[in-house]
Amino acid sequence: MNKIHYDISGINNSEVKTQLKNALDKIDGISTVNIDAARGSIEVGYNESTDENSIKSCIENVGCNIIS
Repeated sequence: MNKIHYDISGINNSEVKTQLKNALDKIDGISTVNIDAARGSIEVGYNESTDENSIKSCIENVGCNIIS
């Protein structure tokens, strides 16, 4: 399993956190999603069924921004 970590902004409340987790859980190949709203970070565990671009797109589609 691969893991990717992003610092993100836009997790303003528990509703956004839930939307983000639910959206990521729908992607084939994602096995774990850990969101730390207080730190503004997310860690995603995934396998070869998906890729980083799909994960990034999903995060951005929910309305969060990835901080480089």
